[in-house]
Amino acid sequence: MKVVLSTKRTIEELKDLRSLTGDENGAQRVAFTDKWALARSWLKEKLDALPVEVHTDAAGNLWATLQGKSNRSLLMGGHIDSVPNGGWLDGCLNTLAGIESLRRIVEQYGTEPPVTIRLVDWADEEGARFGKSLFGSSACSGTLDMDEVRGLTDANGIRLVDALKDHGIDFEQVKASGGELENAGAYLELHIEQGPVLLDRNLPLGSVLGTYGVERHTISFHGQAAHSGSTPMHCRKDAFLAAARMSPEIYAIAKRHGGVCTIGSCVTKPGIVTSVAEDCRITLDQRHLEGSSLAAMLAEAKQASEDFAKAADVTVDWTRLWQIEPILFNDDLIELCDEAITETCGESYRLPSGPLHDAAEPARIGIPTVMMFVQSLHGISHNKIEDTKEEHIEQSVIAFDKLVEKTILWLIAK
Repeated sequence: MKVVLSTKRTIEELKDLRSLTGDENGAQRVAFTDKWALARSWLKEKLDALPVEVHTDAAGNLWATLQGKSNRSLLMGGHIDSVPNGGWLDGCLNTLAGIESLRRIVEQYGTEPPVTIRLVDWADEEGARFGKSLFGSSACSGTLDMDEVRGLTDANGIRLVDALKDHGIDFEQVKASGGELENAGAYLELHIEQGPVLLDRNLPLGSVLGTYGVERHTISFHGQAAHSGSTPMHCRKDAFLAAARMSPEIYAIAKRHGGVCTIGSCVTKPGIVTSVAEDCRITLDQRHLEGSSLAAMLAEAKQASEDFAKAADVTVDWTRLWQIEPILFNDDLIELCDEAITETCGESYRLPSGPLHDAAEPARIGIPTVMMFVQSLHGISHNKIEDTKEEHIEQSVIAFDKLVEKTILWLIAK
């Protein structure tokens, strides 16, 4: 029996969701808000037409389960939440492509496929409201730092724990969601690339090798305030001078190691035009797919800051804001992803993911994982102009479903 996916149905559903939960500024499905709850209800309506069991776990993740002959489960994941004024595809493409694959599996195998198939809509991947990304998936994997997150508030002073309670979630119990992963044999995720790599290569789809490790720090240079008119240049202890010299150096560090480095903010004190900067604080974000290279990038940046501080006759100190190790995806599943893409559009390309995704969490705890990227026009996401060619969206749905089927057979053979 030849089973054909309705890729155009997926596009129509994406557009319907955009109309339902977006406005002239973009998508507005911020997690733990009314619009997010509306999107969830809409998603459940789609699932009601399938012979699946649907429930929400202790962390607010939504699960749809098609019980198979084996309890070994293939997980397909995504997130329907968005950033404020976000794009129409970020996150929700994952879930709707997963639903289309579920439809195909039911048509092909009936109500009892060879392995159990589970679609998950993770709660609050973006972290847009409270600043904690991957909330639902990290709670499920067990890596969520409860003490760090418990006190978070949004811009209006509303506590995360209270927002969760409004949606029926008890914060202190969120890690009980980990039971959902008990029989997980593989995790697959489709996502827009959000960057320009596939666009630059004129390729629609790519296989993801893993997610970058991240080192994120505040670097503070401390000098001496002095009058900008009466202080000769050679007598100054200018904190900004030392910080400014870091910018070209972090680009050089990134180039040497093949990673990415960003100075995202710069604040000076006293911050007036008539004074030499006494203090200058910058933020540094460094990312790489290899742990040793990431460590080398960090060490070189620290040494550079010391050298620049000495040259400017100031001092420097570092404060770590956040860190996560590189997370590599499963070699077998990367191969299957390449096969699925090549069969669909003729050529695949392997690339790392600079942004974190929910896929990082199951991979962190040993569940075989892979992601598939589809090209992003403009290389832009988290913006209302985010877009992907409809033909590429259709190819992504086809290739992702091929990956699902290949992974079913892979699980059976293991």
